[in-house]
Amino acid sequence: MADVKKVVLAYSGGLDTSVILKWLQDTYNCEVVTFTADLGQGEEVEPARAKAQAMGVKEIYIDDLREEFVRDFVYPMFRANTIYEGEYLLGTSIARPLIAKRLIEIANETGADAISHGATGKGNDQVRFELGAYALKPGVKVIAPWREWDLLSREKLMDYAERHGIPIERHGKKKSPYSMDANLLHISYEGGVLEDTWTEHEEDMWKWSVSPEAAPDTPTYIELTYRKGDIVAIDGKDMSPAQVLAELNRIGGANGIGRLDIVENRYVGMKSRGCYETPGGTIMLRGHRAIESITLDREVAHLKDELMPKYASLIYTGYWWSPERLMLQQMIDASQTNVNGVVRLKLYKGNVIVVGRKSDDSLFDANIATFEEDGGAYNQADAAGFIKLNALRMRIAAGKGRKLF
Repeated sequence: MADVKKVVLAYSGGLDTSVILKWLQDTYNCEVVTFTADLGQGEEVEPARAKAQAMGVKEIYIDDLREEFVRDFVYPMFRANTIYEGEYLLGTSIARPLIAKRLIEIANETGADAISHGATGKGNDQVRFELGAYALKPGVKVIAPWREWDLLSREKLMDYAERHGIPIERHGKKKSPYSMDANLLHISYEGGVLEDTWTEHEEDMWKWSVSPEAAPDTPTYIELTYRKGDIVAIDGKDMSPAQVLAELNRIGGANGIGRLDIVENRYVGMKSRGCYETPGGTIMLRGHRAIESITLDREVAHLKDELMPKYASLIYTGYWWSPERLMLQQMIDASQTNVNGVVRLKLYKGNVIVVGRKSDDSLFDANIATFEEDGGAYNQADAAGFIKLNALRMRIAAGKGRKLF
């Protein structure tokens, strides 16, 4: 421990990271630099400054990363139509590589020997933070207190805080029974009643969305403008990436969109039930697939769909900075050159319904696709040879009397 003189701590100002701050100071006898990220979680981050100052921290970083988060992490992920295990839109996973990146940048700026985080030894986040850190700074030391100390309950954390004079907010508000993580893409909920997979989630748990039953009886129509696979405008109004996602969260939440209750397979080996609220991301996924449906070549679209589960797994398991993810991203981005145009969506009681799509780069040809006379654009007689050639191997096998089963 003597070789650690300065540590950069991912710091929220809450109970866990406040205890970690003091524990690092005492256990490692080191200087602590705090880093607090604003990723659009909807809570004030500036109070973390006063808390860190009260604990003797001299170097305090509070960074607004909302635009970088959506532009450089969320948007590239959505170009791939990424979902994990068929449902999860990876709202927590995609935030971790940015936090890891900034931790390493601050370590380099301040001459720190190590970084530290508050992820537990049971979860995925410890893997994501640390894989990212090692990819960006191979020799960095990572301190994960939850894997070292014996403060393994909230009661022990509270006792530690009181013994060491760490200010704890005590107010009359009811503490949420859930472990929650929020950023501009989603809110996640774990723990509490959710640990029984048969128990329905509680309605008052949700923060961003009304229930589909309580959503308006009149549908909301929106138009999304795409340029190279990214949304650049809503209803004709140009917006930055973070503005786009914030607005889609607002509209989607008002229409009961984006709620999810799943049991997922964590990278560390256990199954975990979580509820996720991702209104803007749900709209983005549906809209992007709609614009791709008219602008992507068939085999390119199918290849993207085959690669997507691998790409999703890389993000979920923390390999954002790996060479294989970077290679896949180049391929995905190359496929988006002509993914331009406008998608019209109808939002109604939890549903995102595609009702229109148009593009100057559309590959849809009404003259060929029509059920009416096409004026010779497509010779239907050509289909006979196409079918026979594709049936050849099956015809040969059947002719040999080979059984199918």
